[in-house]
Amino acid sequence: MNKRFFNIFNLTEEEAITLLDTPQDQIGEDDSRYIAASHLVNFSTDSSINALMRAVQNTNPSLDNRIVRRKSVETLGRLQATQALSVICACLADEDCYTVENAVWAIGEIGTKNIDILEEIAQLLEKPGQIYRVILHTLAKLEYKGAVERISRFTESEDKPTASAAITSICRLTGDYAQMNKVVAFLQHPNCNARRACIQDLIDACYYPAIPEIARCSVSIAFRLRAIRILADVGVERGEITFEGIKPYLEQTLRDHPNDLDLVHEYDQPPTLDFVIRELYQTDFGRCYLASKTLLDTYTVQAPTALLQTYEEEAYTDYGAHYHVMKLLGWLKYTPAYNLLIEALHNKEPQFQKSRSAAAIALGELGDQRAIPDLKKSLKTPIWDLKYAALMSLEKLGDTSGREIVADDSDWLIRAKANVNSNYICKS
Repeated sequence: MNKRFFNIFNLTEEEAITLLDTPQDQIGEDDSRYIAASHLVNFSTDSSINALMRAVQNTNPSLDNRIVRRKSVETLGRLQATQALSVICACLADEDCYTVENAVWAIGEIGTKNIDILEEIAQLLEKPGQIYRVILHTLAKLEYKGAVERISRFTESEDKPTASAAITSICRLTGDYAQMNKVVAFLQHPNCNARRACIQDLIDACYYPAIPEIARCSVSIAFRLRAIRILADVGVERGEITFEGIKPYLEQTLRDHPNDLDLVHEYDQPPTLDFVIRELYQTDFGRCYLASKTLLDTYTVQAPTALLQTYEEEAYTDYGAHYHVMKLLGWLKYTPAYNLLIEALHNKEPQFQKSRSAAAIALGELGDQRAIPDLKKSLKTPIWDLKYAALMSLEKLGDTSGREIVADDSDWLIRAKANVNSNYICKS
């Protein structure tokens, strides 16, 4: 479990437990039981687990308490607290559909072979108004084949994320992956939630043949990189795929040029520059990538000034737009942006982590040799995608000495990249 952003609250375990145990109507303005429930993921102790179970068993109907219960159930799942299984199972009958969803997910994380529990989860597929994706995935994860017929009813659901999960779950439970092409097709769905959901389904199914299509899917790079990374870890470990097989798609994704994506949107008329710039702030990255392509194809001359202006006005605080601005300045080869890109390369604020690798790629595109020392410094970070992007840009700048720095890196993928000319294949 990646806990890089979990431990961000200035609380001790004892303080978090005390806060979580405080009645909701006695919570001060500056305190939060939700934060306490979140923070206890850092403490896999009996004291923390017992406090979280007490929170789950607190059935005060207030909205604040319901939210705390949901989070407490989730945290128990993350801690894989087997002693909490019965408490979590009791939530399967809860009236709150989100508490039920979190309980199902937590049971999947903890794991069980208990047929009664699995059947109770399967029966939730008959419950109107319930959220079904997590139920479908959990039944597949826990290998409950008794639910296959009930799951199959959802394969034609009008809700595409649900249909994608159902198809994937049937494939996993039966071992017949012939229908996974239908899930791959959702990568081109106009709804961004459908595209994101199907990527998760492809991960859960360990469906390696979809890696090229995942690389071309117009969702945030974070979704694509996570998918390719997980599939690479699992597939190479099992000997089912090789680093050489996934390398082109991994590097295509890290470069993240809009011409390498299958765009799912189009403009019904030529857009103005102001409109295109505003599109960089969309939460649907499919629209952001269409805007990026338009800036590169149509507004090459005007784009740098417009990008710097929107950066100064707003993008410096908006992590999505910030990412696109950094990447575009590189594609436009706008050399006056060098200092801004160096600043972004070293920005350690958690929400701007995507921009660090974007800046690394952009610096390679600028072709300025001054960036080499800064890119080498980035090889010492624990963030794998930043290290990989830095290696790519160092290569583009004609410097191969960076490989020596990470030749024995703790991350197998970085070692493989650093030793790519040595036919490196070992993941151990």
